[in-house]
Amino acid sequence: MKSHNRIKFPAGFWAGVHQLGIAPHEVARKAQLPLTIITDLTVTTQQYFAIWQAYSDLIDDTAEGIIMLTTVFETVHYPPAVLATYHARDYRDALKRMARYKQLCPPESLRITEEGEVCTIELDWLYTEQSGPSMLVGITLAFLLELGRRGTGKPLMARSIEFSQSMGDKEVLEAYFGCHIRIGENCNRLTLHRGDLDLPFVSYNKELLEILTPVLDKSLDKQQHSRSITEMVKWILKRSLPGGCPDIKTVASELGMSGRTLQRRLTDEGTSFKHLLTQVRYGLAREYLANPSFDIKEVGFMIGYEDQNSFYRAFRIWEGDTPANWRTEHLNTNSIN
Repeated sequence: MKSHNRIKFPAGFWAGVHQLGIAPHEVARKAQLPLTIITDLTVTTQQYFAIWQAYSDLIDDTAEGIIMLTTVFETVHYPPAVLATYHARDYRDALKRMARYKQLCPPESLRITEEGEVCTIELDWLYTEQSGPSMLVGITLAFLLELGRRGTGKPLMARSIEFSQSMGDKEVLEAYFGCHIRIGENCNRLTLHRGDLDLPFVSYNKELLEILTPVLDKSLDKQQHSRSITEMVKWILKRSLPGGCPDIKTVASELGMSGRTLQRRLTDEGTSFKHLLTQVRYGLAREYLANPSFDIKEVGFMIGYEDQNSFYRAFRIWEGDTPANWRTEHLNTNSIN
């Protein structure tokens, strides 16, 4: 996936940190990157994370840094993909566009779910096993709320928010989001009031969207066609399994194609949907079992098995042992090392 190891870095970031009194060259040096990184249009995933970590290190408190940069980032510095969300018809349209066009600029990925009175937006990572710095996680989710506030012109509040990592002064963040914040969760997730998604955007610009949308869609289609379909399927499976085991038609639908077309493309790449599903389940099983905070019974459900016996049988085929024995041996080996 070499072609996706380059990330479009927003020029507005450097203007934003400058407004906060931090010189861009200080960030570059803190990240141990050459000063030319400031003018580079794209960076690697490692450089991307290093820049965000450097900004975090230069700020006294992560929470303060999240709010300051989120609110100081001016709309005139928005890249085209973000402009298409800011000038959307309403908050729902803006969020859907954000999730879609985020694919043009990995590694962040957004999964939006509407159910009952809530809308949840979960942050995940594309094409990397590494999680982004706390600062990046916080700003990504904070900006989604900020987008709604700027677009509607109303002081919207979140319903709840969960972070997997420490985010600095929790009270500062709760004041900004207007809700309770939970730290140390298994995901990074923003929950909104679903009714807010119907609010129209005062910044709606139909003419601009008619110009931006076809260009962005064309770029996205071109990027998707250049990707390995195998890697795309594995990523969708990894993201979807905690909610149940998706079939090939479901995955194909997310990729905008039929199940038959997807299977043909996978065959062309020398693999199959069933094989990739097994690969992803096996990898996730090892990852979750290596984390003692996950109950073994929970692991089976997290990788899409409806009953524990099916999970145990599959794991014995993969490892020749039970999940419990594998975990004990693995944890003991790590403690010795």
